[in-house]
This record gives sequence, structure tokens and C-alpha cells, in this order.
Amino acid sequence: MEENVNKALQVINLSLKERNMRYPVSFADFMALAVDKPALVLRNIFQVFHDMVKSYVGDGINEYPDDPESVGFDYYDCHKLFVEGADHPFFADRIFANRFINHIEVMKSGVQQNKIYIFDGPPGCGKSTFLNNLLMKFEEYVNTEAGIRFEVVWRLNPEALGVGSMSDTGRLVDRLAYLLGYSDRAKELVAEAHDFAGAGQKPEGFTSEWSFPHAVHEYVEMACPSHDHPILLTPKASRRAFLEELMENHPFKQKLFTEKEYEWIFRDSPCNICGAMYEALLEKLEHPAKVFEMIYARPYKFNRRQGEGITVFNPGDKPLKQNTLSNPMIQNRINEIFRDSNKVLYIFSQYAKTNNGIYALMDIKSHNTERLIELHNIISEGVHKVEYFEENVNSLFLAVMNPEDKANIKDFPSFSDRIQYINLPYVLDVKTEVEIYRHIFGKNIDDKFLPRVLHNFARVVISTRLEEKSEALLDWIKQPEKYHLYCDDNLQLLKMDLYTGYIPLWLSEEDRKEFSARRRRKILQESNKEGRKGLSGRDSIKIFGEFYSKFAREESLINMSMICGYFTKTNKEVIKMIPANFLDSLLRMYNYLILQEVKESLYYYNEEQISRDIQNYVFALNFEPGTVQKCSFTGEKLEITEAFLQAIEARLLSASVDRPKRLSFRKEVQKEYTSSTLTQEILLEGRPMVETKLYQSLHERYVHNLKQKALDPFLENENFRRAIMDYGTESFKTYDTRIKDEVTFLLNNLSRRYRYSPQGAQSVCVYVIDNDLARKFKNA
Repeated sequence: MEENVNKALQVINLSLKERNMRYPVSFADFMALAVDKPALVLRNIFQVFHDMVKSYVGDGINEYPDDPESVGFDYYDCHKLFVEGADHPFFADRIFANRFINHIEVMKSGVQQNKIYIFDGPPGCGKSTFLNNLLMKFEEYVNTEAGIRFEVVWRLNPEALGVGSMSDTGRLVDRLAYLLGYSDRAKELVAEAHDFAGAGQKPEGFTSEWSFPHAVHEYVEMACPSHDHPILLTPKASRRAFLEELMENHPFKQKLFTEKEYEWIFRDSPCNICGAMYEALLEKLEHPAKVFEMIYARPYKFNRRQGEGITVFNPGDKPLKQNTLSNPMIQNRINEIFRDSNKVLYIFSQYAKTNNGIYALMDIKSHNTERLIELHNIISEGVHKVEYFEENVNSLFLAVMNPEDKANIKDFPSFSDRIQYINLPYVLDVKTEVEIYRHIFGKNIDDKFLPRVLHNFARVVISTRLEEKSEALLDWIKQPEKYHLYCDDNLQLLKMDLYTGYIPLWLSEEDRKEFSARRRRKILQESNKEGRKGLSGRDSIKIFGEFYSKFAREESLINMSMICGYFTKTNKEVIKMIPANFLDSLLRMYNYLILQEVKESLYYYNEEQISRDIQNYVFALNFEPGTVQKCSFTGEKLEITEAFLQAIEARLLSASVDRPKRLSFRKEVQKEYTSSTLTQEILLEGRPMVETKLYQSLHERYVHNLKQKALDPFLENENFRRAIMDYGTESFKTYDTRIKDEVTFLLNNLSRRYRYSPQGAQSVCVYVIDNDLARKFKNA
């Protein structure tokens, strides 16, 4: 047992050792690192935030890469950013993910100053969860090598400055100052080095990788309270020339000097403390090189709980009583070195702790309203008054807000252009809504639903969040009724598909061609007004929980009848929020689609026979009935008669089609064959008959009509229904061979093609038969 404890403690020791390895490096070493890894080292808070998001989310996926009208509405996998490792996951739908990533890209490009980014959304949309998870991942990222940030640390050598050796009191003060900069090592230093004497000596147990910092006795060490980037200590007037010399012939040089995202390097100045320190040292040492020997860089450690780099205020958090912060011990040591209490004043504000970090407000109400108003001048000018000094503030300001809280800042119209609202609505993506149900109630909920039914529940919920009419969709599809089998009159079901990035296959070729980039942008713009009413995320989870507990049973699967019955008979309040006739349209679409699945699964065709029939038919149309000819496509000897032609036309058209229509059809096919198929495609282009447009068109007709009639032989056969119910039991063996083969073929195909479970395949077949769907959609 003792051995296990020691091994476990060793793991902690190694972890602490790795963390404490983040010690300061000289300015020269830091600039060498900047040359070696400029994209990593030369970043401000906005660039790091962008890199953090992209590192977790990655590039978007375009499911239609060859679509010339694509508008970049890609799929972004936000699982690693908002779900993994989170106590309360946030599920970003496709609409919000694209909106968020677009703002992140703009943020990096340099158009980021003088803004506060407010995520604006209705109650219950998950705003607080979103922001907490985002900040958690940011803190995790910036404390890794990939997200490393650097800040200035001054190491003042009293002897080099002509001050002489320190007194015992000075040493104690200096040690305390050191501990302020290295809080992670504070307890260990106090425990192991309280009686330390003798420069350079290491207490027992210290390793060579972490030599005991001689700065405790030989230096006064002071970290920049504003977390300035070390590059800002190079004089602004000569900074460009300095970097040109440093980056000579470097491939990164062009990017550094031309791209807007790096303008901050040449524009920004150090904080008052570091600026005053540099000037005071330069006056004393008379050479910049000697000043830079006292400048070090260390990783900027972010810690939300301690307010370092990340500070989050809740509405109930009371304002700080002390607005101006200082450190008397450090100030005394600075005064002792420079012999002047006015040379460098070590004072700063609360905003210094999050300079080059994130300052966040959780809901704009109560005390957070005051904080937001206080940010007005800071965001406008980028500075904050500390006594009679102007303190630079270059932070990323974030907030979340309910729509009704906008009234709290309505009296500050000049503030409006400093606020960038980012709409965070209720989920509008069917897939994401279902993912939320799976997270809350378990992934096994799918096993309790027939295929498509769980997603249809989500569609009902999302219908309450959409605007009932869509001008953009009606401008595109001017006759929605032509899609009544697949969609509702208001085209909300179509919009749900488009919001998930899916272009339905049931759209006509003409409408697909008319789906231009302009129309797509117009449809996506409508999403800015949607998801702000209807069932909230909390309401949706509550309703689904009630529904699931009522209908989930081992002996039966949840079907569409249960969903329609629940919303129309049980939940009277919700039905008022669902658009009129939406449930009828959803049920009709579901019925039609599953009917096609059953027909497709039952239909068995001989592709070779179909191919022969089509080629023989096209060939035969070029000869008079009553003749015998050898088909040039199949090689078969054909007796061309009216009966021969009608037999194939019964499959291409219908047995009930009258003679005039059949003759008209023959004329059209024969005309296309002679004018285009034979002369252009076969003779000129050298295509075989089976690759011509005419053949493909006739093949589609043939197969479609066969599928339409696939159920006809079984509709009047009661044994067929009973055989489906008895499948997998001893009773199934009593049926004749033909029915057993047909039922087995049908159920296996449903499972293989459409992922039905054995129980689900049986249930959906019985549903189709009992609701007489084949007859209802006979002419569809």
C-alpha cells in the first residue's frame, strides 16, 4: 500500500515539476524564440483566442464541394470546444457554429479593437453554459505550449545599478516580491528555503532542471502587472527597424509587416510601469543594451479562479472597494534602487489583471450593468485612468445578455457602435436537438423509436422557434404545393433541412438550379430573426422527458401516431405554438417516405431483364408492327406486335393508360431516339445505348413504376400481415414458401438499407399496411 502511495505522489511531483519549468528567459533568448516560432510568440489576445477556437474546432466541412453556388455554410465540429470535458455541455447547432466562427475570423484579422462582444439570446438557450465552457477551454489552451503567452519580468541588479549590497530587510522584501511573481512556488520556497543563506546554494531535493533562483538575493524581480508582451519594450520609434533586422530573409517577415492582424506590434505601447522603468534604467545605465539585460520574458499563467488573465463577473458580485492597486514592498525596493519615489510608481487598476486576457460579464443586470457602463471609455479609447496616469487596456471583452436587458443600456446611444451583438438562439438544427436529447436521456433512446420518429419529434419542437412564413423560400419556390408529399405549405420542413446543411433530394432539378448563392444568403439571414421564441431548451427537455416516460416501452416502439397524439391531445399549451397544419404535413411526409422504404425493400428486380426490355422497346419503335427484326442492341430476335409494345409500356407508363397516350409516348420516344440518341450520342460520341439520356430516362420510369406496384399483390392478402407479425417465431414456419421468402426479403432489406432493428422493421411494415398507405399514395 505504501509503495502505491509513493508512486501516486511521484505522478504529482512530475506534474508540478513540468508546471514549474515555465521559468523566465532573457530578452535575447526570447527574441531568438520569436525568430524560431514567430506565429506562436508574436500573438496578442485576439490572435490567441482565434487560434484556440480553431485548434479545437478545426476546418469546416463542405458536403457539396463541387457546388458553384456554395456560400461557405460549412459543418464545424464544436464537440471538443463545448462538450468534451465539460460538466454541462453546450451543443452548438450549424447556424450558430458558422456565426461564431465568422466572428472569430474577423477578430483575428485585426478588426477587433474597441468592441465588446455580447452573446445575445433568449432565456434557456444556454448562454451561460456556452461562455463558461468557452472560457474553460481557453484557460486550458493558453496554459499549454500551443497556447503559450509571454509577459515582461524585470530583474533589477542593484549592484549593476550602483546601489550596492542589500540589507537583510531588503533581502526579505525582495524575497517576498519574488514570491508574488511565483505564487506556485511560494509554499515550497517558504518550507524549504526559510533559513537559506549563501548565494547559489540549492536546498536539499532541488534538481538541476530547476536551479534555485538566485534572483531571490541578487535581483529585485518584478512582473509586469499588465502582462505586457515583451516586444512592446523595444522603443516604438525603432521597433520596425529592429524587427526588420531581426527577421532579415525570414519567410514570416512579409506577413509580419503587411497583415493587419500584426499592426498591434507596431502600434501599441508598454504600460506606464514598464515604460517608466525602461526610461529610469536608461537614464541610469545610459545604454539600451544594458537595460535589456534586465528584461526577461516568462509564460503568462492564466487562472480564472484567481482572476489572472480571465475574470468573470456575475450580476451579484459587488464592485471592488479599492480601484487602484499597488504593492508597498515592491514600491519600496524600486525607490531604494532609484533613490527617487517618483521615478517608477507601481500602481495599476483591476483591469491590469486581465490586460491581454479576457474580461467577461455574465448577464448585463444589477452590478454588471454598472461594469458595462464603466467599460464605455475603456472600449472607446483603449485606456483607463489610474489616478493621473492613463493605463492601456487591450483585453477581449465578452458578455452574455438576455434581450430584455438591452433596456439597461438604452440611455447610452454612443455605446451602441462599440457593442458587437452575436445572436445565440434556441437550436434550429434537427441533428443538434436530437443530440441534446441523447445526452440528457442516454444514447439508447434511439432504440425506443422507429427510424425518423425521434428526429420528427425534434422537428415539431423546432417548428415553434421558426417564423411561420419565409419570404426567402417563397421567392425561390413560388408553388410550395407541388411538394406537398414532402413538405408543409410554409416550407418549414425544407428550411430545417437547409439549416442542417442538407439540400433535399426531392427538390426538382429546376429548383436546384435556381438555388443560387444570393438565395442561400437570404435564407440564412432569416435565421438572425429566428430561435428567439417558441420552446426553450429547458422546455424542450422537459417535454421530451414527459413524452418519453409515457410512451417508451419494451414491447413496442414509439411511432408517429404517438407523437401526433401527444401534441394534439395531451399537451394543449404546446399545440398552440406549433404552426397550423404542421403536424399533418409532418405525418404525411413521414408516411410517404416510409412507404417508399417498404416498397424499395420489397421490390426485387432483374436489372438484366429491365435493360433488355428498354433496349428492345426503343429498337422496335423504328419498325412497323407485324415484322420480325433482330435487335442491334441485345441481339435478340423480336416479333414486333402491339401486344409486345403494350407489355413493356405497362411497366413504363401504367396498364390503365389509354391508347392515345400510349401512341403519343411512342412517338416522343422514337423522335428523341432518331434526332438525338442515335445521331448524337451513339454515332457521334460513341456511347453505348445504356449510357444515353433516353435509356436513363426510360430506366427511371420502369423502376419507379415497378416499385409503385410492389405492394399490390400483398394488399389483399391477410396472410402477409400475419406472417410479418409471426416472423422469428415457430408460427412463421407454417406459411407457404412464397410468403416466407417475401417477408424475409422485406425485413432483411429494411434492416440492411435503412437501419431498422428486427422489431422496428416488423412495426413499420404493419404501420404501412394498417394505415393503408399504399392506397392513400396510389397516385403520388
